[in-house]
Amino acid sequence: MTRLPIFVTILVVAAVGTMIALGVWQLQRAEWKNDLLATYEAASDQPAVSYPVVPVEGDSSYFRRSSVNCLEVLDWRAVSGRNMNGQAGWAHIAFCRTSGGEGPGAHIVAGWSQSSEDPEWEGGIVTGIIAPDSRHVVRLVASEPVAGLQKSQEPSTDDVPNNHMAYAVQWFLFAGIALIIFVMALRGRAKAAVEA
Repeated sequence: MTRLPIFVTILVVAAVGTMIALGVWQLQRAEWKNDLLATYEAASDQPAVSYPVVPVEGDSSYFRRSSVNCLEVLDWRAVSGRNMNGQAGWAHIAFCRTSGGEGPGAHIVAGWSQSSEDPEWEGGIVTGIIAPDSRHVVRLVASEPVAGLQKSQEPSTDDVPNNHMAYAVQWFLFAGIALIIFVMALRGRAKAAVEA
């Protein structure tokens, strides 16, 4: 009978245990994300909230109605986006001053067009929906576009990544594959010992 290689066995057991733990953690994250998305889905029925002064990741104000007074447009950026008909083009995001020079300001999706050129708009009160922003945590998507732009596609919870279940399956598969390779290696070693 061939002895188990102690060090390699400990290493494989530790690696498989870690992968299983990561899979379980991703299952817990999937449950958390599903609860969060349910909260976001219910947000459209909630009363309007103040635009966040200090944006927080996972903010409960996502997908709520809000308004902000853009005192001055400080900068523009155009990102790929869609209009209400699903047509591809450019979403125009204004970075606005919202106070006397202090504070984080506000990022406002002012509307959509087929051109990436900055629109002519100097600011004003904008009402819309608070949405996640990959660069600045939150932005307000205008319900009524400004400066002759078309209305941008409204933010949707479908755009919030929710791939924790896939990650969990991936970690469990990695653990299973590691065990299979280890067992095959042990069989190969045992066979080589018998033949010797």
